[in-house]
Amino acid sequence: MDKFRMIFQFLQSNQESFMNGICGIMALASAQMYSAFDFNCPCLPCYNLAYGLGILLVPPFILFLLGFVLNNNVSMLAEEWRRPRGHRGKDPAVLRYMFCSMAQRAMIAPVVWVSVTLLDGKCITCAFCTSVPVETLGNASHPGFSQGEMKRVLARIPCKEIYDGQELIANEVAVRYLRCISQALGWCFVLLMTTMAFLVRSLRPCFTQAIFLKSRYWSHYIDIERKLFDETCAEHARSFARVCIQQFFEGMSTDLEAARCHPPRKTPADAGEAVEKLLGITDQSTMNSALKSWHRCKPPLHLHQPALPSSNGWPQEEHPPAHTPVPRREMAAYYSRV
Repeated sequence: MDKFRMIFQFLQSNQESFMNGICGIMALASAQMYSAFDFNCPCLPCYNLAYGLGILLVPPFILFLLGFVLNNNVSMLAEEWRRPRGHRGKDPAVLRYMFCSMAQRAMIAPVVWVSVTLLDGKCITCAFCTSVPVETLGNASHPGFSQGEMKRVLARIPCKEIYDGQELIANEVAVRYLRCISQALGWCFVLLMTTMAFLVRSLRPCFTQAIFLKSRYWSHYIDIERKLFDETCAEHARSFARVCIQQFFEGMSTDLEAARCHPPRKTPADAGEAVEKLLGITDQSTMNSALKSWHRCKPPLHLHQPALPSSNGWPQEEHPPAHTPVPRREMAAYYSRV
């Protein structure tokens, strides 16, 4: 049990590295899933486009959502976005930074899937086989077909086993033409994603360094504050439960000792320490109101106590300023002690 606790604490302390590892595993898994996927084009004019684009776009969308599901900061972002304003304002820049940070990690697996799919070319071949330029690649001497017959013949191009041997266009010519277009789109997509990642990672801090640092700082602060609040609640609950259980067993022991005419045992010293950790919250209703107050009205991010107003209306300082002169009598007494 201690080993699992140590592993859990390590993952919590290295959450960013852990999430990067999860995103890398999902990227490799997406590529492996596509290689193991049995692609079967329906070879029908009405379904080829829907099937090809579905395989190209639906799995990346699922992987994108799965990347958000596996990120622990999603609940923190939703809580920060939906919480009441209270005494603490909500900075939209911090929320945008948190969302963009999660979206960048969640985009890794979908980008790998789309890149592998385009470079393979099966989806584009199935989806756009009816758009092959027959005038350029086909047999001009072949008698003309109607529009419906033309689409039915072209829709069978990805399916060599059921192609009926029409001489309108060679099967291999059409497949190579569509695969070249798909691979070109794949390399352009990879280049575009790489360029965007480079611009986001390198150029954004150069233009908005102060805003970037501020958003990153408060994003870390919200995460750490939430973790510390959970730890403090767990410690309070542990102390609360310890005091309640000790009082329960002490009451039972007192009843048993009274029945046997023996003096009750002394209260252990741990109970007093546990009571001190409760900070005055010693019943269920008070704890519920404290938790509700934390959700509705978080304390403001201002650690200094406000200045107390004096009788003339001006704020009164708790400590004298540094330039206030010290009386000679107090200085003499100080040096005599030294």
